[in-house]
Parts: sequence; C-alpha cells; structure tokens
Amino acid sequence: MKKSTEKSLFIVGSGPGDPELLTIKAYKAIQNAKVILYDNLINEKILNIADKNCIKRYVGKHPYGKYVPQEEINDLILYYCQNFDHVVRLKGGDPYLFGRGFEEWLTVRDQNINVTYIPGISSMQGAGLNSIPLTHRGVSEGVWALTGMKKDGSLSADLPLAVQSKSTVVIYMGMRKLDEIARTYVLYGKGDTPAAIIQHASLPQQKQVLCKAKDLVRASRENGLGHPAIIVIGEVVNLHHAVSIAMEQRHIV
Repeated sequence: MKKSTEKSLFIVGSGPGDPELLTIKAYKAIQNAKVILYDNLINEKILNIADKNCIKRYVGKHPYGKYVPQEEINDLILYYCQNFDHVVRLKGGDPYLFGRGFEEWLTVRDQNINVTYIPGISSMQGAGLNSIPLTHRGVSEGVWALTGMKKDGSLSADLPLAVQSKSTVVIYMGMRKLDEIARTYVLYGKGDTPAAIIQHASLPQQKQVLCKAKDLVRASRENGLGHPAIIVIGEVVNLHHAVSIAMEQRHIV
C-alpha cells in the first residue's frame, strides 16, 4: 500500500467536455486533487468536482494565441509534485492522443514521483455523438488519426496516404489547414468524399456541418465554425443521413 506522503502525479484525460463522460477513475483523481494544472479546453464543471481548497492553475493555450510554454508547464509540474502529494495534470480528450501527456510523464520519470495515466474519451469519438461512427462494416476499414499542426506548423505528411485508403480520416487541430486538406483530397481525385466538422463535441454549444472534402473551407466559413473542432472525412459521414431518416420515420410512426 502506498503511503499518503508519497508524491503522485495523475495525468488525466477529461474527455471531450461533458462531465458525465469522465471515467470513474478520473472523477476520483480530480476529487482528491491538491493541485490541478488544467488546459484551455477543460469544462469549468469538471474543475468544480475538486475540493474547494484545491489549487487550480491554468496552463492552457488559446488556439494560435497566448499560451504557457511547454517548458514552463514542465517546471510547474515538477514544482507542485515536489510540494504536494496529489497533483492532477488535467487535459482535454485523451492525454496520450495529441495531448503531449507522455512528454509530461517523461518530465518526472526520474524524480521519485508516482505517475498514473488515466485515459480519457478522445474528442474524435464525439463523431459518434453526432450519428457518425468512425468505422462501420462494409464502409470503413479503419481510422487514421492525424494532426493538422505539427511542431513546425505543417500538416501531417501522412494525409496523402490516408486519402488513398478506405479508412476514416480524423484530423485534430486542423481548422487552420482546411484549405490544404481540401486541396489534398482534390489532388487525389477524392474531393467529393463526405466530410464533417464538429466543434465543441458533447457540449451544449456543439456545432457541426456536413459537406464534401473539397468544400471544407466554404462550409466552415458559412457556418461560423472555429476552434476547437475535429474534421472527419470518409464514407461513414453519409451514415449520419441514414440515422436522421430513421429518426424522422420513427417520429412519423
């Protein structure tokens, strides 16, 4: 049994935003936290789960705006872990899926600090909340999860490979790259592939638009979509219509 005096860091995924989508383990970690270091995408209702005496330190980044440098976040993690026995690094979605959570684990690995990783529901699974399955037998053979913004600011070099596959393509942090994404699909003769942009998945202010891959920029502008959002491209997007029709027919009956 661990002693209560041992220093512990919990790298916690808070899911797409809805507090009810937290895992039980994540809920308990937040509830018992002495310190929470949280990102820009964290729902305030999730922070309210913590004790009133918990220190809550914002270390997030507004899209393409002001942000706390990763080096400073790493220093803060070390500082709080050395001075408190239950520190939570709270991140949106899943910390190990474009969340830099593993980088933060590496920061404390040699510091005699117990680290617990608690997975979160990835934001790409918000597609299912919008009647778009990421895979479906006979429609999609898999899922490509790509970043729209690499460290150097460029789009993932894997996109041309993904475009030519029979799998669903999900792009994180890609709203600034919609034009490049659309042009890539057109270049490979896949401009008419169904696509969806889903913003604030799982939250009351959620917005979405369905279009063709070649029309991503126009659809985004006409519907006022911005950050944070995921882009889902593939034939599975058309299944949204099948669900809508079925629901309408049920309502009529």
